[in-house]
Amino acid sequence: MVVIAMLVGALAVTLTTHRVPGVQVARAAAIEQSGFSSFSPVVKRAMPAVVNISSSKVVRQQQMPRGMFDDPFFRQFFGDRMPQMQQPRSQRETSLGSGVVVSPDGYILTNNHVVDGATDVKVAFFDKHEYPAKIVGTDKYTDVAVLKIDRSGLTTLPFADSAHAQVGDVVLAIGNPFGLGQTVTMGIISATGRAGLGIERYEDFIQTDAAINRGNSGGALIDARGELVGINTAILSGSTGGNEGIGFAIPANLARSMMDQILKKGKVTRGYMGILPQELTPDIAKAFGMPNGRGVAVAEVVPSGPAANAGLKTGDVITAVNGNPVDDVNAFRLQVAAFAPGTTIHLKIARSGQNLDVPVTLTEYNMEAAENTGGPGNLPSGGEKGAMRGVSVQALTGDLRRQLQLPEGTTGVIITDLDEDSAAAAAGLESGDVIVQVNHKAVNTVAEFNSAVKAGSSKESTLLLVKRGQATQFVVVQNK
Repeated sequence: MVVIAMLVGALAVTLTTHRVPGVQVARAAAIEQSGFSSFSPVVKRAMPAVVNISSSKVVRQQQMPRGMFDDPFFRQFFGDRMPQMQQPRSQRETSLGSGVVVSPDGYILTNNHVVDGATDVKVAFFDKHEYPAKIVGTDKYTDVAVLKIDRSGLTTLPFADSAHAQVGDVVLAIGNPFGLGQTVTMGIISATGRAGLGIERYEDFIQTDAAINRGNSGGALIDARGELVGINTAILSGSTGGNEGIGFAIPANLARSMMDQILKKGKVTRGYMGILPQELTPDIAKAFGMPNGRGVAVAEVVPSGPAANAGLKTGDVITAVNGNPVDDVNAFRLQVAAFAPGTTIHLKIARSGQNLDVPVTLTEYNMEAAENTGGPGNLPSGGEKGAMRGVSVQALTGDLRRQLQLPEGTTGVIITDLDEDSAAAAAGLESGDVIVQVNHKAVNTVAEFNSAVKAGSSKESTLLLVKRGQATQFVVVQNK
């Protein structure tokens, strides 16, 4: 089992030691060949700027439902000696993490999950001095938090330009693993731009093999010059939850940008375009006539949103933002989110063989509203065999749309049954999916769906626009 683990440390741990002399000797030899005999000078400068963070919050235990012990099932065990109803009890939960001093007057960067919901936060320095800390602001979507302590003249870590971080660069992780106290480990940058891990809403992680464990969250990942490259955040771990040599850090540039917004505005704001972008897989790129596969497809345009007002359409392919090429969905989201609301950006659009320049004025992204979406209801039964092999469909009526909690205005035909051995199933279609378009043609009835499928049957594949719950995506089904 592989687990993405956030690095908040527990108070009690069991330690197991292992010796791996071959790895240590090989790494030491590599360091000597690169011109370094010791990182001690770098570590001595950095240590005072890395702190241990302890946070606590009060949680209330759930009370047993009133009347539960009147149930005959429980009375057969307890008889007349029924337990007395207890009042809900409060319990204090404590967690440990790390942080980085980024200003002489007491501002500290850490992870949001280190202090999330905390009512009491304390910061301890390398010299054992401890101070109470105030949470200045947080951004849960990048897992960044800013703290403030009442102390000046502090040693700080300078920010590196994390955009220049390269695979193979030597890095050191400094933090508080398992509550042991400040610990330094060494490794290299294993990858940059890691995304799609499901850890945060916005992901652009630096991956490293420097040993980091629970309690390292919010700690420093520094380069050989002692500059802050990233904020350690999570590990990819097996069932033990320990270090497996795959750790992730928020790039310093991203963390600094979030911190600057928190300090200037009290919160983080992001540009909002109002589309649902989708990766251009080789099959989708071919169906769109985009042989180079560069860009992102527009799977949905939010009505009355900035993109809709600018004239963007479902099926457009965005290939550049302000002249900068778009490589994938994650990079595109990061690009757009980095702009302040009210900014007008210029998109290069490929539409039906034409290249267009479309200006779009962004608004502010309401993240909380975007998360509060409904889920699917019960799937309908029945339907009729459609022209696409192994797929049964029926028209999406208003009652069905409300029953399935689909967005207002959703149209199409709904898949009521699917042959698991069919090409449609292999393409990822599921029962309950709503087919909105077939080969860029809207379908509102079973007859329209069948007609559109038959019209494209001579092609190598059929391009479908499919809505599943609140998400919309293009799906390519092979015909042969």
